[in-house]
Amino acid sequence: MISAHLPALQVVVPLLAAPVCLLLRNRHAAWLLAALVTWATFIIALGLLAQVADRGTISYAIGDWAPPWGIEYRVDLFGALVLVIVSGIGSLVMPFARINVEREIPAERIYLFYVMYLLCLTGLLGIAITGDAFNLFVFLEISSLSSYVLISLGHDRRALTAALRYLIMGTLGATFYVIGIGLLYMVTGTLNMADLAQRVPDLLHLRTVEAALAFLIVGISLKLALFPLHLWLPNAYAFAPTTVTIFLAATATKVSVYVIIRIIYTVYGGAPIFREGILNEALMGLGMLSMVAAGLVAIYQSNVKRLLAYSSVSQIGYMVLGLSFGSVIGLAAGIVHLFNHAIMKAALFMALGCATQQVRAVSFDDLAGLGRQMPVTMGALVVGALSLIGLPLTVGFVTKWYLIQAALQDGAWLAVIVILASGLFAVVYTWRIVEAAYFRPLPEDREEVREAPLGMLIPLVILAGACVVFGIGATWPMDLALAAAESLIGARP
Repeated sequence: MISAHLPALQVVVPLLAAPVCLLLRNRHAAWLLAALVTWATFIIALGLLAQVADRGTISYAIGDWAPPWGIEYRVDLFGALVLVIVSGIGSLVMPFARINVEREIPAERIYLFYVMYLLCLTGLLGIAITGDAFNLFVFLEISSLSSYVLISLGHDRRALTAALRYLIMGTLGATFYVIGIGLLYMVTGTLNMADLAQRVPDLLHLRTVEAALAFLIVGISLKLALFPLHLWLPNAYAFAPTTVTIFLAATATKVSVYVIIRIIYTVYGGAPIFREGILNEALMGLGMLSMVAAGLVAIYQSNVKRLLAYSSVSQIGYMVLGLSFGSVIGLAAGIVHLFNHAIMKAALFMALGCATQQVRAVSFDDLAGLGRQMPVTMGALVVGALSLIGLPLTVGFVTKWYLIQAALQDGAWLAVIVILASGLFAVVYTWRIVEAAYFRPLPEDREEVREAPLGMLIPLVILAGACVVFGIGATWPMDLALAAAESLIGARP
């Protein structure tokens, strides 16, 4: 039955489609193939989520080599949710991309964009599905290398510098990660994460195992863009083609959070190392620092994409703060924010992309008066902004509500203050966007501006609607997040 091979198809389908796009060398045919493949991965991800919800964790042995000797694809509730996020966002980006890349990427490079897009999608899906620590590194590099190319494909030459900086810092992160995995292999003799989870908790007293954790955390934090290791992200998001920014902002950092949760809570067992009170305090401090520092920097940005980029760094702090509590409700809040932030940030960057498509909007002055000329686009942008703030009835409120509960349960009053302060910073920098769009007069020299084409508006409206739908009816994603958190750390409160 084909359903038995869905884990392999999740990765193989986009991986094989990438070289086909390269051979086609036609941007229209490449887009059609990429769109079909991306939607196929979304359907597969939904199928895997349904299977896991019905039957429990799926273990798929590659080549019928039994784990831990062979490579294993392993799908639990947490992994299945991440697969749905990545493939779902990737699918919504494709109709937007067909129009947007025609303007932002030279015609002769467009087919290469779809090649790299599919490779990046393959890497991100592979990270979420593999049960092998070294195989995770391979997929991490597939997604990273293709991301470097995607960022550099646009007309803006500053994107080349941004891609180079990302390459340097991404390579450092990958090096730290592989050193950590090497140290674990030296001690345990295995790379299978389920097998590591059986062996590592009993070896936590060894300095080698502690050093491995340090290398892994630093390496993934570089990929994650956790403050102060975030320096590659603002320029990468600001100068990359808009479609690339949407996809990476909504997926790449979320997958990195998945990896750090998987390392801490699966490989290292979570509970023992958190009882020491060192790792969780460090992560809590870095999470709160990210929320405050990046939020403050975002207030002073004049480039709207850079503002939203620093906002992403701040929002990464929410996820790290959630996992640092070491409790079910805290981890669930961090996990659900993967889903919520993917939706809201994709909506924000997509709304900005629609505005850029029509008026080449980069600064606040470029947005002046667009609220009257592009009501649908700016309305969606406001919904995304309200979600960032955490207004009730939006997805952002769900995250903050559960994070505050986790902080109060842990007695972390400083974390509560930081969560509320970060929301106030979001009010300030998102108000600058709203003020420009709705309260500034139209420039006298601007001609009439119309809404972006339907291919761009429809996915934008879907994402903005999701910000409200999953804000009002948060039961489904929160139940999944709670179940995933309980499976990762047991029923500890």
